[in-house]
Amino acid sequence: DAGCTMRTVKEATGIQPHHFMMADFNAVKTLTTAVGGVKVCVEHAVDDPKSHLKLPAGESQIEGEQALAFLRTRHSFGNEGDLDRIKVQQQFLGSLMRQMSSSDTLTSPTKLIKLAEAATKALTVDSAIGKVGTLKDIALELKKVPPKNITFLTVPVVDNPAEKVRATVVPNQSKAPQVFDMIANDVSFTEVKKKEKKEAAAVAARLKGTKSDPGEVRVRILNGGAPSGSAQLELNYLQTEAGVTKSENAGNAPEELKKTTLEYAPDQADQARRLADILGLSGSAMKPGESVTNSQGLPTMTLTLGKDFKGAGVKLDAASIETPEVEKSTADKVQCAS
Repeated sequence: DAGCTMRTVKEATGIQPHHFMMADFNAVKTLTTAVGGVKVCVEHAVDDPKSHLKLPAGESQIEGEQALAFLRTRHSFGNEGDLDRIKVQQQFLGSLMRQMSSSDTLTSPTKLIKLAEAATKALTVDSAIGKVGTLKDIALELKKVPPKNITFLTVPVVDNPAEKVRATVVPNQSKAPQVFDMIANDVSFTEVKKKEKKEAAAVAARLKGTKSDPGEVRVRILNGGAPSGSAQLELNYLQTEAGVTKSENAGNAPEELKKTTLEYAPDQADQARRLADILGLSGSAMKPGESVTNSQGLPTMTLTLGKDFKGAGVKLDAASIETPEVEKSTADKVQCAS
């Protein structure tokens, strides 16, 4: 039930899926044949009676029933569990993306139409994308993405603490929320260059000049459209990771903002530049104005988190950020299942 799956994803991650593609066993056989097979690599010869997969060590070209067996086998690799099978499936998809990118499948109108027609017959999709022309357009957009920027990542998990006999896993709360935030905010898991919009000289000049030490920056944080709890999460980051200890959570802003802003008095410009550097604020996000009095009776700047807030510690100008200790792979890397 695709609808149930989409609701489960939303409940577990906070990410709202807008479309879906569902591939059953026949879809795997049909599509792998339509693209002329997929090259896979295994470190050791495989002879699995349960999935009926037989492969020699090294590289093989597989399609149809053999491709289905490769994706279904669980006893041929790793510790014979679902998580290791997922890794193998990701390697298969990476190989498929390399092939699609390097061949003329996505540039030949004839081959592309044939592939789209096969997809409409093999895949179950929602009505908004269930047309040959739409799937063709999606494929053409995919052609623009370099394989090195296509990331495969499994949600970080830990053993379910509620179980005495370990059988299931739950999201790792120290790592998974960052993954979900990055997906929701369209932040890449690989390094990409962000196209910068040119700002007017006077606006851009707000970022130029001396910067205060982080410990001298005084700022209060308001939530003006970011997800609930964002002000406290950003406060925690500023105080524990960025050294901005003279900061405080001031609750919700009186109105929602599309963009995050930093208001400061003229004599706080050096503090504002330091905070802008930490947060990745543009010149247009910096609003020269007035300071307010904080809970210690001292003048302080006001940072209002808008709807563009990408998560605690994620720079506003980030197209990508580091994801430490999160296992991932990219489609440009050739890997052998083991």
